[in-house]
Amino acid sequence: MPNPHLDDLRHRFDSFAARIGERARAGRPAGGAPGALSDDYWQNVQDLFTRDVSARAFRDLFAYDAQDAFRFFTREVDLDGIWPRPWYQAYPMAAWKVFLATAFRLSPARRIMFALAVPLLALGWLRFLLASIAGGQWEVPAIFTLALLGATLLFALLMIELRDKLALKGDLEIARQIQFGLLPFEPFHREGTSVYSAMRPANTVGGDYFDIIELGERHVALAVGDVAGKGIPAALLMALLQGSLRTLLSAGLRGADLMRTLNAHLQANIPSNRLITLFYAEYDPFTGSLRYVNGGHNAPYVLRPGGVERLHATGVALGIVPDAVYDVVETKLVPGDRLFLYTDGITEANDASDNEYGEERLEARLTAQRALAPPELIESVREDVLAFCGNMRPRDDMTMMLVAR
Repeated sequence: MPNPHLDDLRHRFDSFAARIGERARAGRPAGGAPGALSDDYWQNVQDLFTRDVSARAFRDLFAYDAQDAFRFFTREVDLDGIWPRPWYQAYPMAAWKVFLATAFRLSPARRIMFALAVPLLALGWLRFLLASIAGGQWEVPAIFTLALLGATLLFALLMIELRDKLALKGDLEIARQIQFGLLPFEPFHREGTSVYSAMRPANTVGGDYFDIIELGERHVALAVGDVAGKGIPAALLMALLQGSLRTLLSAGLRGADLMRTLNAHLQANIPSNRLITLFYAEYDPFTGSLRYVNGGHNAPYVLRPGGVERLHATGVALGIVPDAVYDVVETKLVPGDRLFLYTDGITEANDASDNEYGEERLEARLTAQRALAPPELIESVREDVLAFCGNMRPRDDMTMMLVAR
């Protein structure tokens, strides 16, 4: 006899593979592999300086990447304790501390190359400056020899590091495709209700989770979750959360029983320093009935013509207490209502002064723009958050889901 669960799994896998193939073909230039070079020399030169080049890329390079690089290389150095010293002590000491912190991040062989290259390059520049001040009385070839040797060693080191980084980046891009293929980004429509979702990971992959799961012909499960942390560890736990939730739903668990079982399972299988917040709801598109359990997640907004309702927590976050209790609360969406779910990457986004975007600003934005179509409302919130951050790159994953009846 055919197995409906196996058939469903096979159908989901085939759909996922088709989506990945479509995305790969969409990003491929006609008549060649991605990024294929032309046989025309001048065309290659033109592509070198124009292909995928944008003003935003340069803005990111100087506004985001330079700041991120500085923070990365100085995060283990107590610069606040150095700057009060006189400048002739502070600057050499800061340079020495940063040099050591960077060198000890490298493997032994690369650390030796780095320790040889940087002093040689610095000595070359010092001699060059002295020669310029002295009017060229120093031997210029020796200056360039030292500078060239130091620059060559650094270049070799950077090429090795770049190779490692690009190899890791390729793996992360595959992981990103897999993760995005597991999430329902396509709009969902049933009986006058539409559901739209969007996610922006802080890194290549993220720990935010959202899902739309059909529970028979009558109900739809809506879920938005957030794994503590970001990057690869959070992404792995996100996959565990999704697989566990879907398995328990297939077993027939619902509501509070579902959350209790899921919490016990996660508490036994995730690291003790991790937790997961999850908003789970069972929605009836025919009547608008919404029965939900909020496990420590950010309270969603119900945008009604007469005001705003918040769906606050009905239990603690998952993975903390094995025998936690979760209550089910019921509300209703009437025609014209909108349910906005999100993760804390939205409200905790920071500007350059370390001010948070905050719930008040989010509620004001939702209230002012509630008449927009669902996709435009989601985009409006995203653009407002990014504009608030300015030159600061968002530090956490951002996910939004909008249910419109």
